[in-house]
Amino acid sequence: MIKNKILSLIKRPQYIFLLLGHRGFFKWMKDETYLKVAYWCKMDKKLNLENPTTYNEKLQWLKLNDRNPEYTKFVDKYEVRKFIEKTIGNDYLIPLLGVWEDIEEIDFDKLPNQFVLKCTHDSGGLVICKDKTKLDINKAKKKLQKSLKHNYYWGQREWIYKDIKPRIIAEKYMVDESKKELKDYKFFCFDGAVKAMFIATDRGIDTRFDFFDLEFNHMPFMQHYPNASKTIIKPKGFEEMIKLANVLSKGIPHVRVDFYDINGKVYFGEMTFFHFSGWEKFEPSEYDEVFGKWIKF
Repeated sequence: MIKNKILSLIKRPQYIFLLLGHRGFFKWMKDETYLKVAYWCKMDKKLNLENPTTYNEKLQWLKLNDRNPEYTKFVDKYEVRKFIEKTIGNDYLIPLLGVWEDIEEIDFDKLPNQFVLKCTHDSGGLVICKDKTKLDINKAKKKLQKSLKHNYYWGQREWIYKDIKPRIIAEKYMVDESKKELKDYKFFCFDGAVKAMFIATDRGIDTRFDFFDLEFNHMPFMQHYPNASKTIIKPKGFEEMIKLANVLSKGIPHVRVDFYDINGKVYFGEMTFFHFSGWEKFEPSEYDEVFGKWIKF
């Protein structure tokens, strides 16, 4: 993995800017300036903030201009549970096993044999335990401690994460009919209206993303990951997830609402305001324009 990162930096030296940004080297730089430089580094073109038309451009505009403080609660993996319970009901929440501010507060002896630990304030602070007897607790603690110290805001200027209180939650370990990692069902919502979604399969192994319209027709484009080589079956809760996503996204110009479908039972996953942070190309590029038209401001 380290070798691949080095090769990536050699091929795209501008990525050094992004790497340093994630480590907080450019805290002195204004958000707008940082985003313009970062967008050029990732997208190979100038960012148009005066008259944004594409999906990725509009996400950058939203980072700078749509700063509803309520959004921070929606991306906090602990606080959002209150919103879900109030809005659609706690039946859609994966059971909570605990919440802590300090990694040393976790009593692993009291946790079940299987569980999932998540940092509440970032993306990637995750430990999946399928068998506690085989869990390297020290390694898990180090990973979570590193995430607790990382402010996710600085690297991508997603202001929404800047002031989240870093905590760790434990949730029940869930499996679906595949008996493997859960499939993610991710819905693109625009002020209470789902327009498209994608399914992430084989996460962490050979990740594939497949996009679908509301009739579950496969959409002919890719973003970051290739399409799956196998046929993807429409989840049992597809229509239910669309209805729930419409409710949860009402009044928000754009948000992605994620769910799991576990043996026909729908569970809430998370809310994401900046898909790929608006720094990932569409193939073919025309779909950047298609998604962009759905964001109104």
